[in-house]
Amino acid sequence: MEGESGDITWTSNRKCSAVTGSGRKTKDNAADWHNLMLRWERLNDDGFKAATNIVNMRRSQSDRLLVDESSSSSSSSSSSSSASQQAAAAAELQDECIKLQEVVDKMVAVVTKMERLVTSQQGIQDLEEFQFGPEGRKIPLFHSWSSKQLEESCHFLLAAYSQELQLKRTILQEVAHTVTPDLCLVYLSCWLHQPFIPPHSRLTLEALLLETGHRPL
Repeated sequence: MEGESGDITWTSNRKCSAVTGSGRKTKDNAADWHNLMLRWERLNDDGFKAATNIVNMRRSQSDRLLVDESSSSSSSSSSSSSASQQAAAAAELQDECIKLQEVVDKMVAVVTKMERLVTSQQGIQDLEEFQFGPEGRKIPLFHSWSSKQLEESCHFLLAAYSQELQLKRTILQEVAHTVTPDLCLVYLSCWLHQPFIPPHSRLTLEALLLETGHRPL
């Protein structure tokens, strides 16, 4: 993900910092959180386009079937043309479903990387407890957060994106098989607005970036 617009490039320039040990690893993790969340938003946009195309194609297919049923007494040549149109439409729909599947697969990969970041931060927390006891170090790694607070922020973000991923998977399974217009709109709205990723998740990320020095105070 390095080189993408908006990415934090700390991870590609680590040797330039005086931060070492747990502090350096935590700062690396914060940059990775930013880049993964940015990646997720791009995937969400791509998935919304594919899901919208699927809904529109399903609606067109339903309308075409109604027209075909109302003109069932038409000639055989007209019926043959209608069948070929349906086959072409089905192929296009399949292509969009594949695109949506690919988006969800990439989202799974993003969440898997988030899980690794949480494991890494948990390891830092465990090391701090081993070195300094249950209360942790007296002097913060950065400005004011304890290692426990850093870990909790990572767990919060992972929980939000894990729940949202489950919703994406449900939409993937259902959207191409739904003919009710209102339900289709619900699926599209849920995909776009991501109800399991609250605004507080963005604030949590920004606070994490501030704490670790990626954002100026």
